[in-house]
Amino acid sequence: MFVDIGHSNYTASICEFRKGELKVVSTAYDRHFGGRNFDKAIMDHFRAEWQEKYKIDIYSNPKARVRAAAAVEKLKKVLSANAAAPISVESIMEDKDVSGFLKRDELEGLMKPLLERCTKPLEQALADAKLKQEDIDFVELVGGTSRVPALKQAVTDFFGGKTLNFTLNADEAIARGCAFSCAILSPVFRVRDFSVQDVVNYPIEFTWEKSPDIPDEDTNLTVFNRGNAMPSTKILTFYRKQPFDLEAKYAKPDMLPGKMNPWIGRFSVKGVKADSKDDFMICKLKARLNLHGVLNVEQGYYVEEQEVEEPVPEKEGEKNADVSTDSAVGSESVSNRKELEGEDAEASKLSNERADAERAAKRAKTEPSLTSKQAMETDDKAANGEAKPPAQKTRKVKKQVRKGDLPISSGTASLTDEIKNQYAEQEGQMISQDKLVADTEERKNELESEIYSTRNKVDEPYEANGYAEFCSEEEKAAIKDKCEKLEDWIYDDGDDATKAQYVAKLEELRATAGPVVQRFNDKRMEEEEARRKAAEEAAAAKRAQDEAAKQAAEEQRAAAEAAKKLQEQNASKDEEMKDAPADAEGEKPANVEEAS
Repeated sequence: MFVDIGHSNYTASICEFRKGELKVVSTAYDRHFGGRNFDKAIMDHFRAEWQEKYKIDIYSNPKARVRAAAAVEKLKKVLSANAAAPISVESIMEDKDVSGFLKRDELEGLMKPLLERCTKPLEQALADAKLKQEDIDFVELVGGTSRVPALKQAVTDFFGGKTLNFTLNADEAIARGCAFSCAILSPVFRVRDFSVQDVVNYPIEFTWEKSPDIPDEDTNLTVFNRGNAMPSTKILTFYRKQPFDLEAKYAKPDMLPGKMNPWIGRFSVKGVKADSKDDFMICKLKARLNLHGVLNVEQGYYVEEQEVEEPVPEKEGEKNADVSTDSAVGSESVSNRKELEGEDAEASKLSNERADAERAAKRAKTEPSLTSKQAMETDDKAANGEAKPPAQKTRKVKKQVRKGDLPISSGTASLTDEIKNQYAEQEGQMISQDKLVADTEERKNELESEIYSTRNKVDEPYEANGYAEFCSEEEKAAIKDKCEKLEDWIYDDGDDATKAQYVAKLEELRATAGPVVQRFNDKRMEEEEARRKAAEEAAAAKRAQDEAAKQAAEEQRAAAEAAKKLQEQNASKDEEMKDAPADAEGEKPANVEEAS
C-alpha cells in the first residue's frame, strides 16, 4: 500500500507488483486532508495565545497571517525531529514582536482530532480491495507530511504495528513517477517494458433516448463502474431502426473534484436503417477508456444473425441447446469477450424474451419435420440392409456476422474549433497589447535617457565625450531649451502618451541636436581613421622588420652550415693523411695521381 500525504490531500493506493507489471487494486482519498490542516491547528493555538498575551489577532491582518504560517510550518518541521521548539516573529503587526514555545506532546494533542481522519482512506482502500490489514505486505509512505511522527504512529497502529517503509524519496517520488511514465509513452526514450493497469475512480454511464419500438427499454447504464480495470473496452449493443444518439457522463458528480462538469460528450450513430418495418438493425458500439481515463466511442458497426450447423461434441450427448455468441472483435481475448458479451446483454435492455419466443416458435416448426425425416431415412436404410454408422449429430447455431461500419460523430465537452480560434485571436491581441505596453515604456525610458544625456554633454569637453567644442552658444541654448520642454512634457501630459508620441518627441530632440552630434561623430571618425592608419603603418613596419630579421637569420644559418661543412671536409682529409704508410726513410709518400 502506498500512503501519500501531501500538503493538501491524502491518497491511499493498494497495488500488486509482478515482474514488468503494476496493477492498481483500489484507491481511496481525502481531498481536504494534509499538512495544511496540521499547520492550521498550530496557528489556531498560537493565535489564541498571542491574542491573550499581545492583544492582537493575526487573522485580521493578511500579511501577519502569511508570516505566521511560514513560522508555523518551520516549527512543525523542527518538532518532527525534536521534543520541543520555539517560535518567534518580529514585528508581525502593530510593531509587536511575538514568540512562543511548543512541545511535541502538545502538538500531538492539537493533532489528535485530525489523526482520526487519517485511517478512513486506509479502511476504504482495504474495503474496496476486499482485503485485510494482514494481507498487505508493505506500507510505503511518501509526501512531505509523512515525516510527522504522530501521523506515522497512527498508520503503524492501524496496521497492527507493521513496520513502515520509507525507501522512496518522499518529496520527489511523484515527480519521478511522472517522468518515468512520460518516458514510457515517448518514442524518443528507450526504457524497459513496464505495464501499468489502473482502475476507474469515477463511474461513467451512458444515456440514450428510448426507442418507440421498445417501450420497456431502459435509458441509462453504468458501463465503467468504480474499480473497473483501465484501460478497458466495452461493447454496447442496440436494436434500432433509425439513427440515434447517446450521451456519456460521470454517474456520481459529487465524487468529482471541484465544480467539474460531469457531462463527457454526445455520440451520434449514423447509417442505421432496418431492412423492413418489423426488423431491427443490431448496432454494436465499442467504447474505450484509455490508460489516462479518456473516454471515446471509437467504433460502430452492425451485425446480422445467421444460422449455421456445427457438430455436437460427444460429451454433450443429445444436448441440443442453442448457443448465441458474438464474433470476436479486434484482438480481444476470450475472457474479455465474454465480459463484453455480458455487458452487451445488460446494455441492450431490450425485451429479449419476445425475441427468444419468436426464435423458439420458428425452431418448433422446423425441427420436428427434420427429425421425422431423418427417422424415415434411417428405417428405409435398415430395411434394405444398408445400415451404416449413425451420422454425427449437428446443431444449428446462430452467429452474429459483422456486415459493415456505422459512422459516429462525437461532440465532447471540449471547445469547438470556432471557439478555439476566437480564444486564440483574443490571446494574440492580448500578447500584442502587452508587447505594445512594453515597447511604449521602453520608448519613454529611451526619451528620458536621451534628454539627460544630451543636456549634460553640451557642457562637457570632448575629452569626456561631450559636445562643448562642437556647438555655438545659440545651439547650446536651443538644445537645453528643447530638453527642458520635453522633460516638462514627459512628467505632465506625456506620462500616459502612446508609443508613437514618444518616438516623435525623440526624433524632435535628435533633430535639434543633430548638427552638433554630427560634428562630434565626424571628429570621432577622423580620429578613428587616423588611429587606424597609424596602426596599419605600425603593423607594416613591424612586418618589414620581422621579414628583415627573418632574412638575416636565414643568411646566418646558411653561412653557419657552409662553415660546418667545410670544417667536416678538412677534418676528413687530415684523417686520411694520418692513416697513409711511411717510406723507407720514414717519410710519407707523395700524393700520386693517376693519369686520366
